[in-house]
Amino acid sequence: MHLPDHITKTAEFVQKKLEGESSGHDWWHTLRVWNMAKRLAGQTDAAYNIHVIELSALLHDIADHKLHDGDVSIGPKTARKWLEQLGVDEHIIQHVTDIIQNLSFKGAEVETPMKTLEGKIVQDADRLDAIGAIGIARAFAYGGYKLRGLYNPNIPPTMHASFEAYKNDQGHTINHFYEKLFLLKDRMNTPMAKEIAKERHLFMEEYIARFLKEWDDK
Repeated sequence: MHLPDHITKTAEFVQKKLEGESSGHDWWHTLRVWNMAKRLAGQTDAAYNIHVIELSALLHDIADHKLHDGDVSIGPKTARKWLEQLGVDEHIIQHVTDIIQNLSFKGAEVETPMKTLEGKIVQDADRLDAIGAIGIARAFAYGGYKLRGLYNPNIPPTMHASFEAYKNDQGHTINHFYEKLFLLKDRMNTPMAKEIAKERHLFMEEYIARFLKEWDDK
């Protein structure tokens, strides 16, 4: 089986697997990340493996730890099992699962560097979908999914110093902007992602300013 066939079958597998998902980590999120990753790759001059990028983008949320009791191993394991069934070469499987393992934001004070250009591209694509108008919608979708409040002015944001603290935080959704989303603009890896992030970041700032203004209106 050729790699393009692997990608087509993987897209079909992921779409079916994530059908009905309501936390903001659904097929449409995956599709946007897949398309953005290909777009970012097309603007990159350095050599990269497009098949690793596409497979990683498609499988990055196949079993997100946030939706599986914090199990950070389930995503890479699920991706590996699928790719092995397809007969994908081991060196590609290892690269893809390594990207999935290290992709996610893990706290304001926790570094999450990517070792390869492929990883940096997929990480940027995923983070771009976490900010801007869609990022706002996804933040509140996830907050509702987790039964979290919109906002509580008595609970300030926490700049988590460990992944464990970040993973177990139960703060309200507005705090999530300060604890993660506002930080992503400066953590993009590729030039194109950095440019796209500027506008999306500005929109989030404007939205939160409006939210807090309306909250305080008497």
